[in-house]
Amino acid sequence: MDFLSEKKKRLTWWIIGIATSCILIFLGVQNIRAVTSAFSRIVSLISPLILGFAFAVILNVPMRFFESRLWKKTNNKVLKKIRRPLSFIISLIIIIGILVGVIWLVIPELTKAITLIFQGAIEFVNELSAMNEAEIAALPFGNLLLNTDWDEILNKLQIWLKNQSGFIMNTAFDTVGSLVGGIFDLFISFVFSVYILFSKETLKKQASRLVRVWLPEKLGEWLIYASSVAGTNFRNFISGQTLEAVILGVLCMLGMFILRIPYAPMVGVLVGVTAIIPVVGGFIGAVVGAFVIFTVNPVKAVIFLVFLVVLQQLEGNIIYPKVMGSRVSLPGMWILAAVTIGGGIAGPVGMLLSVPVASTAYVLLKEATLNREQRTKKQPSKYTKSFTQEETSANK
Repeated sequence: MDFLSEKKKRLTWWIIGIATSCILIFLGVQNIRAVTSAFSRIVSLISPLILGFAFAVILNVPMRFFESRLWKKTNNKVLKKIRRPLSFIISLIIIIGILVGVIWLVIPELTKAITLIFQGAIEFVNELSAMNEAEIAALPFGNLLLNTDWDEILNKLQIWLKNQSGFIMNTAFDTVGSLVGGIFDLFISFVFSVYILFSKETLKKQASRLVRVWLPEKLGEWLIYASSVAGTNFRNFISGQTLEAVILGVLCMLGMFILRIPYAPMVGVLVGVTAIIPVVGGFIGAVVGAFVIFTVNPVKAVIFLVFLVVLQQLEGNIIYPKVMGSRVSLPGMWILAAVTIGGGIAGPVGMLLSVPVASTAYVLLKEATLNREQRTKKQPSKYTKSFTQEETSANK
């Protein structure tokens, strides 16, 4: 009798929960703009904390490496106490050094390239002003240049700038305000990441305790296991992707030296750093590198693009599988989808973190599917077998 009453009570709570969920979903759809606005507001408020967590995840990889190797067998309490702060400082110096090095190599050359383009445009305008109409007409698009009313264009441009002056000033002030706010948020994120890194064991124990106390046993154990899988995937992905980016950058620089392409050190470093971002990072480095080389030698820019395409094919089919191996169990199609979605949500940071997140979801879903198949003892139907055989024959 008690068993039946307990079963009825659970069924009642289940019905109440389903009804409440349906009502909340209905109200949310009816007020979708308010829900979206509130969600955006919440995300903007906690974005420094999210960014700080991302910093902690990235910094934890080199920090964990140094921490596991510094005075590993010592019994000295002082050395044990300073092991983590020293590992953190070394990791931070390495990352900041890489960023400063990239900026020091790339920004001056990129500025020089843009300056050369402006100088070329000014020289072209000066040469046009010294030509007569017959010489201008002989140029490509010369008739278009002669038939264009430049005075009218300049007048319209002046009127437009005059009308937009207030908007431009407001935009400039908003940009400065956003920059200051961004620097402050970045500082808060960094401090938050330091707290996470220096108390990660305590936070882990507290989170596990909360999960086990407040959630059902099966759900709590699954969340703890999922967190463990996610942590392993994040570490493996970041370490593997960093190693692969270093290899690609070095090979790019050596190839450019052999082909006598200018800006080899700068472009090699740029390609290596951008390659940390999966899939699209190499293309970013290729575009910026080709632009800089084009200002000096357009033919070499074309050679560089062809060389980099060949190198990326070699890297993607031979080097990347060897380096990554089974570190990230995610097919290429889902990597591209994860990078696209992650970039749309959180920009470069989203691109960087999207692959291990998707890999974790993929592993957990795969394990859950296998467990469900074993539990229910479901076998593939004749339709599934036929479809699988067709796919296998097509791949062959």
